[in-house]
Order: sequence, then C-alpha cells, then structure tokens
Amino acid sequence: MAQASTAEKKNVHAWCMYDWATNGYQVTTASALFPVFFVEAIVPEGFAVFGREIPASGLWGVGLGTAAIIVFLMAPVLGAIADLTLLKRKFLMTFAWGGCLFASLLFFATPGMVWLSLLLFIAAQVCYTSGNVFYNAFLPGLASDEDMDRISGRGFAYGYIGGALQFGFSLGLVSGHDLMGLSQELAIRLALLTAGLWWLGFSAYTFIHLKETPPPGFREQSFRSPAAAVRQGVGQTWSIARRLPRFPALLLFLLAFFFYNDGIQTVIGVSAAYGKDELELGTQAIMITFLIVQFVAFGGALLFSRIAGRIGAKNAVLLSLVIWSGIVIYAYFLQAGDIFGFFVLGVIVGLVLGGNQALSRSLFASMIPRESSANFFGFFTVFHKLSAILGPLLFGGLAILFDSARPAILAIIFFFVVGGLLLACVDVEKARGSRGLWLESAS
Repeated sequence: MAQASTAEKKNVHAWCMYDWATNGYQVTTASALFPVFFVEAIVPEGFAVFGREIPASGLWGVGLGTAAIIVFLMAPVLGAIADLTLLKRKFLMTFAWGGCLFASLLFFATPGMVWLSLLLFIAAQVCYTSGNVFYNAFLPGLASDEDMDRISGRGFAYGYIGGALQFGFSLGLVSGHDLMGLSQELAIRLALLTAGLWWLGFSAYTFIHLKETPPPGFREQSFRSPAAAVRQGVGQTWSIARRLPRFPALLLFLLAFFFYNDGIQTVIGVSAAYGKDELELGTQAIMITFLIVQFVAFGGALLFSRIAGRIGAKNAVLLSLVIWSGIVIYAYFLQAGDIFGFFVLGVIVGLVLGGNQALSRSLFASMIPRESSANFFGFFTVFHKLSAILGPLLFGGLAILFDSARPAILAIIFFFVVGGLLLACVDVEKARGSRGLWLESAS
C-alpha cells in the first residue's frame, strides 16, 4: 500500500468533514427531534386527509417516501452530467446550500402547520440525499480498493462524532429550556435551526479544501443549454441501465442493497415516531437514545471496518443483517414506557448502523469503473432511495391498517432476509475483475 501524500490526506480529511457537517441534520432533523415534534406537536389530534383520520406516524412515513421518489427521479441524471463535466463538487455545493436553507427554515414549523412542515422537510431531505450522490462519487478517486473500506468507515466515523456533538447541543437546549427561559417548542425549533447552520458552517471547510481530480483519459464535455445537459445525462443513464445485465454480479449487489437498505432506512426514519406513538416515550428519552446511537456508531463504523479486514466486506455486511433482523424483533416486543429497553435498542442499532452503511458504500465503489463514478453512485442512490420508498410507505400503510405500528415494525425483517440471501450470491471478485470491460461493453 503506497504512502499517501500530504495533499491526498488533506483531500480525504476534507471529504470526511462533509459527513461531519451533515450528520447533525440527519440525526437532529431527519431522525430524532423533528419526527417527534411532528408527531407530538405539529399534527393536531384528529388530523384527517380526504375525510379519514390518520396517525401522525403514518403521515411521516408517507413524507419520507415522497422525498425518496423525488430523488429517485433526479439522481442518475445528475450523476451522469457530473461525470461528463467535472461538476461533482459544484453539484455537491449547490445541494448542500439548498439543504442548509430548507433545514434552517424548519424553525418556522409550528403546531398546526402540517403541510408547510412536510414540504420544508421534503425539500431539505431531497437536497441532502441528492448531494450525497456527488459526495459518495468522490470515494473511488480518493482510495485504492485496499483502502476503500477504511476511508469509507472513517467518513462515517467523522459523521457520527459531528452528529453527536450537534445533537448533544440540541439535547441540552431542549432539556434545559426552562433554565434558559425558553418554551420547549421554541427550544426544539432553535435546535432545528442550529442543525441547518452546523451543516452550512462545516461544509464550507469541505468546499474550500476538497479537490476534484479527473480520471485518466477524461475529456470534459460542454453543453449548449440545460436541456442538452439533461438529454445527455438521460442518455448516459439509459446506457448504464441497458448494459447492467451484462454484469450480473454488480446488478445482483444492487438488488441486494435495494432490499436490505430498505429495512435499515425504514428503521432509521420511523424509530423516533415509533418510540413516541407506540412506546409512549418522552421526547427527552428518545433524544438521549439517538445520542447513544451516535457515540456507539462511531466505534461501530471503525469496528466493522476491522471485521471486514478479517472476513471480507461482504461477510461483514451479512453479519450486520443478522443483527438488524434481531433489532426489529426486539423492537416488536418492547413494552410501552420501557425506557431502558429503548436505550439498549439504541446501543445495538449504533453498533451495526455505521458499519453496514460504510461497507456497503465501499463495496459498491470497489466494483464500479472510476471514470463513471458519479453516474454509478447516481444509480446507487436510486437504489438507496427507491428502497427507501417501499419501507416507509409499507410501515405507514400497516400502521394505518392495524391502527398500531407493531405489525409494521416486525414486517421490516422481510427486507433484511431477502437482501441477505441476494448478497450471499454476489461474486465480489468477479465484479471487481470486470470493471475494465465496462467501456468495451458500450460498443
């Protein structure tokens, strides 16, 4: 393994710092605080859509699914354009600043403003996940195959520490609102504002120091109009979709990821609402649990990188899926008011959360041609977000159907089982060995 230069180390550090910047939003806004605030305060009791009263947790699941659909439509085209024009950094910057804006505007989400709150959250979530297409696409150019698991894990570890610090501040703000002369509602809204500003402030470091290096033989294309760029992007996307069946190992990995990531994203997205609506836990208990997740996930991301070094990335992901299956079974049997049990659940989730995500990203990055990394990570995000459509919608639908979220949380195990079975059939070495054949397959 060649020794990295100072410039290369600085580039990796700048890349990792974007995870540090965004994870405060991911935890405080998307996962822990805003879902609870939405369920508990924003949606009024007896809120009805088309004349039918629906639970707030079901409406939250629909909002998550809607954001995923929008990204599903955008991501591959944006990735293709970025590959052709060396615009990954500019696209990342654009979506980051848009996400910061919408996330900060959630300060104005007050009780009863259901549709405005959902609209702002969906916009912030679309910017966050679209930006990650370009953030992830930097990875193949930052690391060799041997270093990819380690650097991907390092990025997630940075994210969990940054998220823990920002979320810890938010927790202190909400828990100590009386001492500061604030209402709990205002303290929550201020916490949402600080998550957006944290994203803005630390991402600036990334954009100052992160360099985009073209792959060997790259020839940048220019476009006469935005419409021409979109047409070219659509063409590139269709070209990859058409050729994917000739690379069955890569296609099978994407299908496996589609299923098991659906389960993971659903657990992340609905856990706070589940804790509030079904387990009847207080806001402070849920926030402490998410803080526990952040600190444990820091170690979990590094631990699973080491495990991957011993048993391989694919086997490490399979191990994590066994644990994820146990998590949803454990959540199903948790009794209302069991705060300690919810804390234990947070520890287990933190252990496998970062490891699974980091290894999935690095495993995929090691199987794709570097000259089309943004386009492929557009596809990766399509599968990431497409998988995040079915799970939340299924969860919301089952919660509405049974008037309880317990059957919905147990149903998530289906995604881990199917995803694990498909992943077990993936020939990783074959996929890596066929990367050089990708350009030849275009003819």
